[in-house]
Amino acid sequence: MTDFVFQPPKVPSVGIAGESARFPVRRIFCVGRNYAAHAREMGKDPEREPPFFFTKPADAVVDSGTTVPYPLETQNLHYEIELVVAIGSSGVNVPVAKALDLVWGYGVGIDLTRRDLQQNAKEMGRPWDWGKAFDLSAPCAPLHRASAVGHLVKGRIWLAVDGTVTQDGDLSELIWSVPDVISIVSRSMALRPGDLIMTGTPAGVGSVEPGERLTGGVAGLGDIAITIGAPSSAELGE
Repeated sequence: MTDFVFQPPKVPSVGIAGESARFPVRRIFCVGRNYAAHAREMGKDPEREPPFFFTKPADAVVDSGTTVPYPLETQNLHYEIELVVAIGSSGVNVPVAKALDLVWGYGVGIDLTRRDLQQNAKEMGRPWDWGKAFDLSAPCAPLHRASAVGHLVKGRIWLAVDGTVTQDGDLSELIWSVPDVISIVSRSMALRPGDLIMTGTPAGVGSVEPGERLTGGVAGLGDIAITIGAPSSAELGE
């Protein structure tokens, strides 16, 4: 038995629809600007160039139904609804035709973004980590097994703020499909069971304030809901 200098942290995990078991999370990959309309609203050309990626730490996941404190160091917190792909098998250099063999299931997630910090990083040519990879920045609803829901290629994806729909798109609008994304990620590093891929967000992203409630969903996968709480305390653990 391995001795550690302190107790290792709890394994981050996501719920599974209809089951008491949970899906352990290893890494979170996120695809940037994977819907043309969102690329345009961010001031970018939606040409089908190779996708780019950023990551979030595994412990950024938080369950649907949680109140997420308004994060530190931002005055412009944004929401981005996403289809989440859960990886259940390992693969490297996976052909597109075989990519779906790695999929364990699918879910609905929200990529919370400190947009002001992200924008500052862009302008200075720096990484996006501080804008994207902060605490509790990856809310995720319970996952659905692919064996139960199939592999999704179309269907509504939406998000509402206090009941007003602000994002409303379709999975068929993805610039790079789920098999494409899996294959491309696997060319750079080995995908392993427990990896999550957030596949991009449709147009309509915007800011959210303390006290507002975010709801959203993907057709066939149910809904997600979180409330943005009061700003985080600067004191650890509060």
